[in-house]
Amino acid sequence: MSTPEPNPPRKINLRRPDVMAAVQAQVLSHYRSELIDRIRAKGHVLSADGLLTVKLAKEFGFCYGVERAIDLAYAARKVFPDQPIYILGEIIHNPEVNDQIRAMDIKFLSGKEKTADIEDLRKDDVVIIPAFGAETSTMEKLEAKGCRFVDTTCGDVMSVWKRVRQYANDAVTSIIHGKAWHEETKATSSRAMAKGGGHYLVVFTLAETDYVCDYIVRGGNKQEFLDKFKGAYSNGFDPDVHLQAIGVANQTTMLRGETEEVQRRLRMAIEKKYGAAEVEKHFRFFDTICGATQDRQDALEKLLADPLDLLLVIGGYNSSNTSHLAEMGEARLPTYFIKNAAKLVSDDLIVHYDQHRHQEVETKNWLRPGRITVGVTAGASCPNNLIEDVIRRLFELRGIAVQELLAN
Repeated sequence: MSTPEPNPPRKINLRRPDVMAAVQAQVLSHYRSELIDRIRAKGHVLSADGLLTVKLAKEFGFCYGVERAIDLAYAARKVFPDQPIYILGEIIHNPEVNDQIRAMDIKFLSGKEKTADIEDLRKDDVVIIPAFGAETSTMEKLEAKGCRFVDTTCGDVMSVWKRVRQYANDAVTSIIHGKAWHEETKATSSRAMAKGGGHYLVVFTLAETDYVCDYIVRGGNKQEFLDKFKGAYSNGFDPDVHLQAIGVANQTTMLRGETEEVQRRLRMAIEKKYGAAEVEKHFRFFDTICGATQDRQDALEKLLADPLDLLLVIGGYNSSNTSHLAEMGEARLPTYFIKNAAKLVSDDLIVHYDQHRHQEVETKNWLRPGRITVGVTAGASCPNNLIEDVIRRLFELRGIAVQELLAN
């Protein structure tokens, strides 16, 4: 008979009808937008005599996983109104939403506005696990302290964990297409070392992928390889040993086309190295792009097929899925990545995020006079009320009252 764990994980079930009905009403009051609902009903287009036309992507904003995470955080405060509640980090990558979580006196255990330490937690303290999940080492610390969990980890993220754990069990190294510094990728990487026997390597760009492919086929300078990918591989990773059998996975919010290209190039390298007949022994791949991420990318692709003068992408600057929407737009037309309506300073000045310089920049003369069509989309962590604010501000800059347009 096995010995029970001294402090077994304890997840709190908050998804009870009596709790969730009240919580969802509160969430709707904070984030819902009647204006967005009405624009949807008008075919996702709002126009003022042709002078300014706003075209909203068919899919945008909160996904199911984000809605679930926010609902559970609100539910935690409702069920435990007087108890300290902690959260490991940002629940999602949207500053306004995280500010609302702070306003409910939920204490952050990491980040710039950290207000507590894991070391200070005690038995029975309530800890919220964000939608990105958490590293296994962090979970072990919390379990050892006897904490209780409100786990908001997205189901799509957990599907990736299942895949990389299987790779580890089969002595297959996980090649993870993602951002090594991102919370989700860190959590996934930790699962790729299941039972201490697995290994992983994170690749971010196609250039990095090509470097790995060349090493698989030709070998190379091991130390140079390890220096190049410092911070993006497992302890004890040896490219001469652990690139012999690989399985591709990904951060769920990457561009599908890029992840597919990563796996195609790696497969080709394995085939060159071992021959077509041996590929299945040395290579595995499973599509783990989140459905909501793909829906938003597909919807933007359709929107970009329309005649547009510029595109506004709304969301948190550290949001991976939002950044990829901005990349898609930048490749086609003037695109401005903003986090809220305040960034539309005037029709002559917009403040927006430059992903290449990793900072906000100013652009003049962005909203030219005359007839103009503006595309609008938003990442999966952006609430509808922020999208409404941006659309209202756009029309305001043209001296147009949105309510008058909706009355027609």
